[in-house]
Amino acid sequence: MSARTLMIQGTTSDAGKSLLVTALCRWLLRQGVRVAPFKPQNMALNSAVTADGGEIGRAQAAQALACGLQPHTDMNPVLLKPNTDVGAQVIIHGHAVDTMDARAYHDYKRTARAAVLESHNRLSDAFDTIIVEGAGSPAEINLHANDIANMGFAEAVDCPVILVADIDRGGVFAHLVGTLALLSESEQARVKGFVIHRFRGDIRLLQSGLEWLEQHTGKPVIGVLPWLHDLHLEAEDALPREPSPASQSETPCIRIIVPTLPRISNHTDFDPLRLHPQVDLQFVAPNAAIPAADLIILPGSKSVRQDLAWLREQGWEAAIQRHLRYGGRLIGICGGFQMLGRAIHDPAGLEGDPGSSDGLGLLNLETTLEPEKQLRNVRGRLTINDAQGCTSVTGGRMPGATEAEISGYEIHAGVTRGPALDRPALQLSQGPDGAISDDGLILGSYLHGLFESPSACTALLGWAGLSDAQPEDYLALREAAIERLADAVEQHLDTARLLSLLGLKAVST
Repeated sequence: MSARTLMIQGTTSDAGKSLLVTALCRWLLRQGVRVAPFKPQNMALNSAVTADGGEIGRAQAAQALACGLQPHTDMNPVLLKPNTDVGAQVIIHGHAVDTMDARAYHDYKRTARAAVLESHNRLSDAFDTIIVEGAGSPAEINLHANDIANMGFAEAVDCPVILVADIDRGGVFAHLVGTLALLSESEQARVKGFVIHRFRGDIRLLQSGLEWLEQHTGKPVIGVLPWLHDLHLEAEDALPREPSPASQSETPCIRIIVPTLPRISNHTDFDPLRLHPQVDLQFVAPNAAIPAADLIILPGSKSVRQDLAWLREQGWEAAIQRHLRYGGRLIGICGGFQMLGRAIHDPAGLEGDPGSSDGLGLLNLETTLEPEKQLRNVRGRLTINDAQGCTSVTGGRMPGATEAEISGYEIHAGVTRGPALDRPALQLSQGPDGAISDDGLILGSYLHGLFESPSACTALLGWAGLSDAQPEDYLALREAAIERLADAVEQHLDTARLLSLLGLKAVST
């Protein structure tokens, strides 16, 4: 029997689609339903490596965990990773096929559509229910033709749709009514109700608006989800809205800064740091002053050479040199690791115009971008030899050597070579990774998830200057957040209507 499919579409980007899909997936899992997440087409620079060795959006990987599953490429068959303002790398079933501009991709959509339906069919054969996440808004008139991300997909598989809107942005009724008005008659009929997201205040003050909405549209309000304070859910693409909790704390902490690169990727790497009570982590925006810090981290990038040029224009190269002269620590992850070397070569023009760029010259290595990506989940050990010790704004000091178990994933086209690799930062199952500078101040690695292991995060914070770093279990925090979302579904949504839309019966408890 084929699975029943329910699609969540939003009035805008960041309306709450990812959150609601994650919440429904865990809630259905609690009901004993075999459920899988699905996003036909995703445009995001935060991605993850799947169990079958491909690449999908990070949000779908988190949704898979909410379902009690390992991420699989069928959960996000089309992933677009922008590398310029007009072009993106196109990834089908987990593997890059080409880089295309918007017009070329429009012509390619028939092939992409076939991949989407193929994946949906496989999931449909394996599960009871599929919860689908749309992309952006279904009311983007210029993208309506050959759509595979929203109503085009819903019509192709004949599934019901719930429309979600973010009330915290303001204009929630205009968003919902306006979106509905811009849909065709058949698409309007497919919308079976609304969910309002991020509500704060007395729900009684919203009641008259909810009644008007139902009368005006003939569609039910399935529920109003409250603003869940201190909830962490891995972002699909957007940087966190709220500051690091420790930035408001009077307790001494370590200060970490990360440049907001134009093509920053996998910034979810820093979630364990941002949520750590002893870490004041700041993403430094373009044209902003570069503050003093204990640790600078250069993040991943989808266009390493272009983002390196941007760093120089913004004054980061001089700031990094000054930071190192005063004993500050520096980490480069993936693209940031490549930037630390002597040169970056892109002979095939995989991330822009073919050519080479001088790196920051802080590690004796060079990187060449090659067509075949390295995609793998890895485990191993982090080894830090801090013979010099270090002092931070907290006055901490941590000499000696520290080892910690670590796990994560690699997604990169670069192949890095050079003498600096003789001092690796990690020993992984498939071999050494990364490099540590001779003076112990600089660490580079291809590993995403560097800070997720409590022991590795504690060791790295100690290396950077926080002598009394407390272990924080980031994975437990993520699991607790998913459970809170499922609780919110149970408490604030019309669960009987949801089950009816999926052809399911309530489970007695």
